[in-house]
Amino acid sequence: MQSCRLHFFAVLLAFSSAVIAQPDSLFFVKKKTKDIKLGWVTKKEVGLYLNQVSFTNWNAGGTNSISAILSGKATARYKQEKLFWNSTLNLRYGLNKQDNLPLFKTEDVIEVISNFGIEKNPTSNWFYSARFNLNTQFANGFSNPDGGDPISKFLAPGYVFMGLGMEYGRHIERLSFYASPFTLKTTFVLDSELANKGFFGVDPAIYDLEGNIIKAGRKVRQELGILLTNQFEEDVFENIKVNSLLRLYTDYINSFGNVDLDWELNVDMKVNRYVKATLGSHLRYDNDIKVELQTNEITNEEIVIKGAKLQWKQILGVGVVIDLDNIIKASTNP
Repeated sequence: MQSCRLHFFAVLLAFSSAVIAQPDSLFFVKKKTKDIKLGWVTKKEVGLYLNQVSFTNWNAGGTNSISAILSGKATARYKQEKLFWNSTLNLRYGLNKQDNLPLFKTEDVIEVISNFGIEKNPTSNWFYSARFNLNTQFANGFSNPDGGDPISKFLAPGYVFMGLGMEYGRHIERLSFYASPFTLKTTFVLDSELANKGFFGVDPAIYDLEGNIIKAGRKVRQELGILLTNQFEEDVFENIKVNSLLRLYTDYINSFGNVDLDWELNVDMKVNRYVKATLGSHLRYDNDIKVELQTNEITNEEIVIKGAKLQWKQILGVGVVIDLDNIIKASTNP
């Protein structure tokens, strides 16, 4: 416990130092007020990424496979001189098919992010901010392609973050630091079987000696804690853009100092107007997500016995991305 707390405060110190260090010195240019477009600005994109491997008489061996990821992203941004409201909807779903194996998913994301801010001082980069974040998935998830019992479902889990804090970066392009000392994290497990097993940190069901449920597992878990966020976007080379979103969260009551980590890093390489290659990395650590199970000899139910582990997902894809707004404009203005 002590080491976890030291780790959290070390992260907090590094976060604070980065803010105080004035990001302008790292070549992030401040926006001029007159350059900021006021009112609503929207953008909608859909994309399809494909990956295929095929073998014919290949002496080294291999398995034929084909995979696809369908993505959609919509953003709506509203700005006035002293306030703004940004909202983003991210949808992704991917499937993979290999020889002699059933079709299984490789990507499954539903994410809603909404951020409202009010300017504290016209000459300052600090502003008051309120944030809402929802994460869940479309379909059932399984531990292996052969199927079996699902380990996740729609809104099992579902995560909702709601918080109030302050953000640094109001007039700095593509960079922001957010700190909220009051963030409510709600975990939903709206599936009775998963809730009874205590998945994703909810209280499991209580059984009698004959295996009958005395008290069903809870489907909702709530925490109140500190949320730190760093968002970064920059064109490192021509047609190559880096996007990073880092989130750190710790709960005040349950294991304070034990930090939940969520870090997405994506490199987008634009080939032309429609073709884009993406290299992505997603690191996640959540102490409430247990990855190993054991069968209870009395109830014959699977129970969690191991602690959480660092999760890592990598994505490499080439596909077609279409800006729907450009298509709409072209159709209305021939």
